[in-house]
Amino acid sequence: MQNKFQNKYRIPSTRLQTWDYGTNGAYFITICTQNREHFFGTIQNDNMQLSEIGKLAEQYWMEIPNHFSFIELGNFVVMPNHVHGILIINKIDVPTLSITKSVETRHCLVSTTETNTTLGQTRFQNQGKNTISSIVGSYKSIVTKMARHINTNFGWQSRFHDHIIRNSKSFDTIQNYIFENPMNWNKDKFR
Repeated sequence: MQNKFQNKYRIPSTRLQTWDYGTNGAYFITICTQNREHFFGTIQNDNMQLSEIGKLAEQYWMEIPNHFSFIELGNFVVMPNHVHGILIINKIDVPTLSITKSVETRHCLVSTTETNTTLGQTRFQNQGKNTISSIVGSYKSIVTKMARHINTNFGWQSRFHDHIIRNSKSFDTIQNYIFENPMNWNKDKFR
């Protein structure tokens, strides 16, 4: 049975409930357009030909480290209806989690006492600042704002897919997957 929040059904989070998505690490991100519509361009001769909106998607991804100084970028590709990229969080001074902490919300700063809650339950209350969700949310927001000047129908799917990269072999495999993605478009599951 699905959980209810404020007497409405909600979709459970797909995020790993025991993981802090503000923690140092490498994250493989996939973000699809609404209804997987081909807003970003076309594949021709195994190369991506970016539309004006595709150029925006690429430009704003490359600008992420300008706004989040602790982010490094791995490989990235814009496909006709989705983007794949690796975001690497490399915070120099990583605070440790404590039992009682302040949680910033979009409206105010409140103090909460956490007892026997998972990171996922806390995240539902607040996605947090400087997390993968807030970074991807900021990216999607600016691309949407600018893309709608070109096509008012532009939109993203409401969620995004993430994969926590846990070792260098996995990192290399994903880097290669992203690089080769345009050449494998005919087999792409997001097509």
